Amino acid sequence: MTRNWFPIKTTPWTLGLPLLTFLLLFQTTSAPERLDFWLYDTLITATPAEPADDVVVIAIDELSMDRLGRWPWPRTTHAQLIEKLHQAGAKTIVFDILFPEPSPADQAMANAMQKHGNVILPLHLSPPSRHYLISEQLPAPALASAAATLGHAHVELDEDGLARGLYLFNGLGDQLWPSLALAASDTPSPGPEISSVPPYTNVRQHYRAIPMAGGAGTLPSHSYTKVLDGQFAKDAFKGQTVFVGATAPGFGDILPTPFSGLKQPMSGVEFHANSYSALVKDELISRVSKPIAIGLAVFIIALLSFTLPRMRPARSILLCLTSLGLLALLHALLLVGAKLWLPISHAIVIPLLALPVSSALRLAMTNSFLNRQLDELARGPTMTLEEPSLRHPPQLLSHFQALLQPEGWLLAEGDDVMTSSGLAADDIPPLDTPGQWHHIDGQSWVSLIRNGVTYKIGLKLPNDLSREAIQRYLRRLPLSSTQEPVRKTGPRENISARIERVRVATERMSQMQRFIRRSFERMPDGIIVTDELGVIRFANGHIEEWFREPMPSLSGLPLARLLEGHDPRDNPPWHETVSETLTLAQSRTVDLRIRDMDFLIHFAPFSLPDSDQNGIIANISDISELREQQRQHREAIDFISHDVRSPLVSQLALIEQLKRNRGHIEPEQLDQLGRLAKRSYHLAEEFVQLARAEQLTETRFYECEFLAIVENARDSVSEQAAEKGIQLLLQGTEDLWLKGNAELLERAVINLLTNAVQYSPSGSIVNIQVFQAGHQACLTVSDEGEGIAPEEIPYLFDRYQRQKSSELSGNHGTGLGLSFVNVVVEKHRGEITLRSRPGEGSAFTLKLPIAHPLG
Repeated sequence: MTRNWFPIKTTPWTLGLPLLTFLLLFQTTSAPERLDFWLYDTLITATPAEPADDVVVIAIDELSMDRLGRWPWPRTTHAQLIEKLHQAGAKTIVFDILFPEPSPADQAMANAMQKHGNVILPLHLSPPSRHYLISEQLPAPALASAAATLGHAHVELDEDGLARGLYLFNGLGDQLWPSLALAASDTPSPGPEISSVPPYTNVRQHYRAIPMAGGAGTLPSHSYTKVLDGQFAKDAFKGQTVFVGATAPGFGDILPTPFSGLKQPMSGVEFHANSYSALVKDELISRVSKPIAIGLAVFIIALLSFTLPRMRPARSILLCLTSLGLLALLHALLLVGAKLWLPISHAIVIPLLALPVSSALRLAMTNSFLNRQLDELARGPTMTLEEPSLRHPPQLLSHFQALLQPEGWLLAEGDDVMTSSGLAADDIPPLDTPGQWHHIDGQSWVSLIRNGVTYKIGLKLPNDLSREAIQRYLRRLPLSSTQEPVRKTGPRENISARIERVRVATERMSQMQRFIRRSFERMPDGIIVTDELGVIRFANGHIEEWFREPMPSLSGLPLARLLEGHDPRDNPPWHETVSETLTLAQSRTVDLRIRDMDFLIHFAPFSLPDSDQNGIIANISDISELREQQRQHREAIDFISHDVRSPLVSQLALIEQLKRNRGHIEPEQLDQLGRLAKRSYHLAEEFVQLARAEQLTETRFYECEFLAIVENARDSVSEQAAEKGIQLLLQGTEDLWLKGNAELLERAVINLLTNAVQYSPSGSIVNIQVFQAGHQACLTVSDEGEGIAPEEIPYLFDRYQRQKSSELSGNHGTGLGLSFVNVVVEKHRGEITLRSRPGEGSAFTLKLPIAHPLG
């Protein structure tokens, strides 16, 4: 027994410290930001914002570039656009186009801007060249003085490269510029905070996330060139805030957003238009500071550390899942309702980690219990089989001889033959791979290595159908161990050692249970186990199949009630048989019949060792085939004693009569004798053919052509049909190949044609149709006879069954012809159907699977 030197308990400190340590490590990675971005994008894209009613985009698209020429365009062109928008009643015009260099046409554009009175131009913060500090890139002086105001065009990209928001103010030193959206709106907003920093320092204030209306192209948009041409509705720009900017891919002014990722980025002008839309609708989202998010995570750690140690494992899972759900709900409510973006990645991973940590601590507390129960489990029963790879080669050879009965064998140690019969050392082929069988001309060879010594085993297998199956079986045998011997080292931790020992003991018990259950399931008989009150506690799959009761309903059902429901009887009743088995502790064997199937049920009482519990094991054997064989045996005896004896007795009587009057033999007497002999031969032939059909297996199948079989059968019956003036019309020209026994198939078709001719009136027609239907070859034999009564059709294919109308009309048959046809069809996995009406004739249809169906 080992001692537990370091007892571990689940306390707030032992749970809280690992969680706090993980939080500190988690903070040093980029995972929190990635997770927060994913949560934000998922919610924002699931509920896109509605765009404002007064925002519209004029796009410098591919069409405009084609019509107006290369960029940059003359500023007189922009002046014309401003005049068009002014005439259309645009409230505000926002250009997302930089005009840093002066141009001779600046005055024309400035005049148009002053005439409108509310045109906003962008500025950009960047160094003029590589070796200069950052500076403000303002519009040309004439344009800057004519603009109503200026706004910065900067958009903030997050760590993952996506644009989710911007700073409302950006500039150098204490000169901060509003964003284009803020400059264009009249909405009150927080002003810039005054800060004393050097004038070359880039200052950004008041970050806001933008809840966009959708991906690129969501906002109302018009082509620049079409607006110049006046191709827009009369009120399209009246009272609107118009954003003018480039959307053509060649400008490179594109931003990946949560709606598009990096696949379909959004143009900068559309992003600013979305910013304006969210601003005027007061939907800009503020980000909660990181200390608050860290504080929320610490609060979750404290909450779980004090509650989980006092809860059961199932409730611990519920608490962690509830914490996750509440955090996600809090994130959604703040984002949608309060327009606050709370980063919850730090807090949301705590419940995910708290559950395994608390579970690990609970497992540590089970150490004392495992210590008390371990020895009891280790002594449990086991069920193992010795592996063939561990057996010595001479022992293996003796086992092969007893199992396979080879015609010859050989065992060699190295180059020395130890024992042989029918094989010699010269027969040994090259054996390069130990444990791998080599099969050559009916000989099977394998080399084995045991303790560094190479052994060679050879078997000469019988030349019959079992050889291939035996060789496949030998290939599956693991005769060579591929695993290196493992040195067992005890785990250093007490709990690990105990868990390993418990695992081994439990695995042994589970292996025994699986062996017992599989043994019951693979038994050919049905097994039912009851308790001391005769209530079913176990049943194998045969019981479920035979009684057609689902396994859940069998468990807990009284055995007597199950038997009474399927085979009710009064003498003796089932409850009496079950109760006497339990009370008298005596076995019982009773017949049982379920849905035309015969069974034999054996009740055997049992008692559990070291216990007062007892019950019944009921073994149910299917004897339907045995009873059917007995029935067929009785029918065969009746057939031989009556149908076969009758013509033989008549023949013997006629022969005795001819002996007494040898000089007065009439031709009629010889004809009668011939008919009786022919009938006896016909009876014997049908009986033999039926027996052959019942013994048919697929090993006697081969490729055969169905139309040729039918033609041969027609030729065999043609003489009989000609005697009655009956025409046999065969329809069918397609070759249909089957895999079957052509001789028996031809005999089956002859039986159908013979019946059709026998029961058809003289001068009638028997139609024979051969055709393909799907993957089946079909034969239909129809006659113009009197038909078959409906009440006789269900029994028509039973052996020794005769039609009453046929017997009354004088056509005495044996009752084996159609039974033979049915057996042959079943052996070929086909089916036979009958369509008949009294007075209208009969039509037999035979369907057989095609050997190689197309498609």
